[in-house]
Amino acid sequence: MFKQIKEDISVVFERDPAARTHWEIITTYPGVHALVIHRFSHWLWSKRFFWLARFVSHISRWLTGIEIHPGATIGQRVFIDHGMGVVIGETAVIGDDCTLYHGVTLGGTSWNKGKRHPTLEQGVVIGAGAKVLGPIIIGKGAKIGSNAVVVKDVPTNATAVGIPARILEQEENSKQRDDMAQKIGFSAYAVSDNANDPMTKAIHALLDHAIAQDAKLHEVMTQLNKLGADVDSDAEVGKAFDVDAFKKL
Repeated sequence: MFKQIKEDISVVFERDPAARTHWEIITTYPGVHALVIHRFSHWLWSKRFFWLARFVSHISRWLTGIEIHPGATIGQRVFIDHGMGVVIGETAVIGDDCTLYHGVTLGGTSWNKGKRHPTLEQGVVIGAGAKVLGPIIIGKGAKIGSNAVVVKDVPTNATAVGIPARILEQEENSKQRDDMAQKIGFSAYAVSDNANDPMTKAIHALLDHAIAQDAKLHEVMTQLNKLGADVDSDAEVGKAFDVDAFKKL
């Protein structure tokens, strides 16, 4: 349990650039508080202390604004950002490395007992205000856009947006954008590829420009290598164009 709590705290630095210190995270992040308390309430639930588990969960909701049923299964390195209004049902399963933003609901569509809440596989991102309902499966690495209502399975690495949610077809340069975003340390808070939004289009334009500049730099380095220059890194490229070096020629 303590290893999981340590990972719950450490992962914040990877996914929230506003995080500065461990003390700040421990004292001011309700998403971390909710997860830590849930680890305890889930342990109580597994030992069949059902009322006590529910009472601990109730106190957690009062303190954090995040409601997690003690029966829910939550993996490692899960991050709930902002957190207010998040609801996670009893039979929900959240895999490792998932990210949920404020207002997310992992809810049921039936009053019957048994599996009635979603399963999120590894690395899923759920945007703010999204509702994922029923015993469906959200595939590994999938993204759910903000305010989407999802009632059907979402394939691996797919993006779902809208009400009801639809699966967006991947653009040819989608993978390049994702790779460039990872390279420069950028995460778009579950922004969809084809959303008709000026901010999204601007972000995609910047990523496309970065991809084009990266390709041009690679071509320059290739040509310099053909001329005999040793340019295996950006720093060496700078040395190859050293003004003082050219003056000595």
